[in-house]
This record gives sequence, C-alpha cells and structure tokens, in this order.
Amino acid sequence: MIIFPFQLFAQGIVNTPNGASTTVDTSMVPNTSVNLFANYNFELKEKLSALQKTVPLPYNEFVQNYIDIYARQKDKMGKMLGKAQHYFPIFEKALKSLNIPEEIKYLAIIESALDPHAVSRVGATGLWQFMYGTASGYGLQMNNFVDERKDPIQASYAAAAYFKDAYDELGDWLLAIAAYNCGKGNVNRAIDKAGSRDFWEIRPYLPNETRNYVPAYIAALYVLKNSPEYAIQLQTSHLPVETDVIAVNTFVSLTEISEALGEDESLIIALNPSYKKKIVNGTPENPRYLILPKVDVHDYAQLYALLEKDLAVDKQIIIAKTDDVRDLRKMKAATAAKAKSKYVTYKVKSGDTLSGIAAKFKGVSVAAIQKVNGLSKSVIQPGMILKIMTL
Repeated sequence: MIIFPFQLFAQGIVNTPNGASTTVDTSMVPNTSVNLFANYNFELKEKLSALQKTVPLPYNEFVQNYIDIYARQKDKMGKMLGKAQHYFPIFEKALKSLNIPEEIKYLAIIESALDPHAVSRVGATGLWQFMYGTASGYGLQMNNFVDERKDPIQASYAAAAYFKDAYDELGDWLLAIAAYNCGKGNVNRAIDKAGSRDFWEIRPYLPNETRNYVPAYIAALYVLKNSPEYAIQLQTSHLPVETDVIAVNTFVSLTEISEALGEDESLIIALNPSYKKKIVNGTPENPRYLILPKVDVHDYAQLYALLEKDLAVDKQIIIAKTDDVRDLRKMKAATAAKAKSKYVTYKVKSGDTLSGIAAKFKGVSVAAIQKVNGLSKSVIQPGMILKIMTL
C-alpha cells in the first residue's frame, strides 16, 4: 500500500549538503475546506474537457479550489515546468511501455514536486513516493549502495506497473489514481460502502488525504497546461533535456565519472540520485547504469579508459538515448551475459583484504583488482562483489 501525508505546499524538500534527504512532507496537496461553490466557471469546464484524453478531467468545486491554489504558486509551478522538461520524457516512455495514459505523468508533481530525494514522514521516497514494501514488490532494489525509488527511470517503470495493476482491478483511471495514494484495498472498501464505482460518489468514504488527491491532480495538470494564462513562467532547470545512458559492470565513483567527462560533479550526482555513496555498484551479473549529459561520442574517450572499455563484447560502451530506454534491466541482462566469459567474481567476506584476495587467483595483483573495479584505494567492504580478470 502506498500512503502519503498531505501538508501545505509551502513545506518544501530539505536536502543536506551531501544530497541526502531529511524526512519532510512532500505533497503539493494542502488541506483545504471548500466554500460554497458560488462562481461556477463554464469556460474552465470547457477547457478541461478540451484537455481530456483518457483520464477523465471533470470540473467541480474541489477542482476549482485547487486550481486557485496552484495558480497563486507561480514561482513553484514555474520550477515544475522547468524540471518537467527533464523528467517528463522519462515518465512518458515508462508509461507508454504499459499503455498507461501519458497524462498520469502530472501525478509526480503532486507526489514529490519532481524531487527524486523527496521523503515523506512515513518513509515514502522518490519522484513517485514509493514505500519500501511496495517498491520491493515492484522490483526496485534498495541496499547499501542504491535506492532505486530515487531512480527516475526504474521508479517510473515501477509506477507504470502499479497503475496497470490498479486499473486492471478497478477499471477506472480516477480510481486507479486514488489507489496510488491510499491503496487498492481502501478504494475497494469505499466502493462497497458507496455502492458505486464513481470516484466522486465514493469520495466521502475515502481517507481524508485521498479525497483531495484526485482534484489536486486535475488542477495541477490544468494549471501547468495553461501556465501563460496564470502568468507562470518556466524556470530553467539545471538538468539537461537530452541525456545518454551507459551500462556499467564495475564499481566506479561518480567523482571519477565527472572527471573523465570533464563535467561538473554536482550535475552527474543530480542525474543519478539513486546512488547513496556516489558509487555505481555495477557487476557483471548485475550491471548498473549511469545517466549522463549528452555529449559527442568522441568525448567518451576518457570514460572508455576509466571503465577499461569492457562494457560490451565489441569494446564499446553501451549508449542509448534516454528516449530509447525501455526496461533497463534487459540492458543489464544482455551486458552481464557478454561479460561472463571474461571475468570471475568474488564476494568480499569479513576480514578480506585486497592482497589476500589477489593471492587466491594466479597472476592477479592488487593493482589489477583496483583498476578493474574502479577502486582508488584498498578499502573494501563485506558483501562487495569484485570482478577478477582470469588468465
């Protein structure tokens, strides 16, 4: 079950200097009471109808109330427009892979204000605010090195899978959206109590926060689609619109990657928010990937050298435009299959040292292990998977 708290939009995300997140409320859905609906806006109703594709976009007092709120948040909504240029193409590709309506992408604005480091008071994390158990159930990995709930691509595929399951069970997109907030069980109980499958009829039987969730989503979509009408100006994000993705089957630090490419380290870290220790923990069996600013292929020479040009059989780094990435786990599996014939792997045990590990393999030196695994020092940790080149 995915459950999120709802507090004032003014309470933003607070990140520590190293990029970690403090535990704060992240939702853009303030608690609000609706006054008598005296000024029914027929023009706005028509505009919502014109925007409607697959997900219903009805107009009522609840939607109007949130339109008024978001229209006043010009600075914050302008920032959302800027961030959306980077994140929305990623969301669209993931949603399309499972035939989920493209307009669902606007829900991430309600969830996290498009901050991959967003963490709610109950622990929901990332752009799509996955709880740990739900994330694990949808194939996301969380360990000492990585939290894929913060991974823009993998978390988006997991969110798409959740929406598919919710829609298959509930048969209505507004109900599926409500389920993303409070869980399918709560929605089904509300359906039973109301004797209806219409969101607006079951709304009184849903948790308080979920009652506002759907109208807030509709309002955010409308305001961002009609930003000029509300004098909301796009604020350019530091995140690039075009990126490349490379598969990595060794341990390497984001610092080394940034130095190899001559890019600012903070940008490389921002593009790869899921790596907790700023280390890509790739192995031949479980390659990881990097999202990088799009550069000319010739500019990858330093990166080739850093990663030993062993990421594929033809000695080329696997590069794919973000727009072309579907399920990156397929990329991982393909890369792993190609790498197995070159290396063996060793799982570091408590008390192991690099010199001791090197002695276990004929003709292998400490320097060779460091080079192959992108280790700048001799520090290793139990559980780390090292790649060993065999003779």
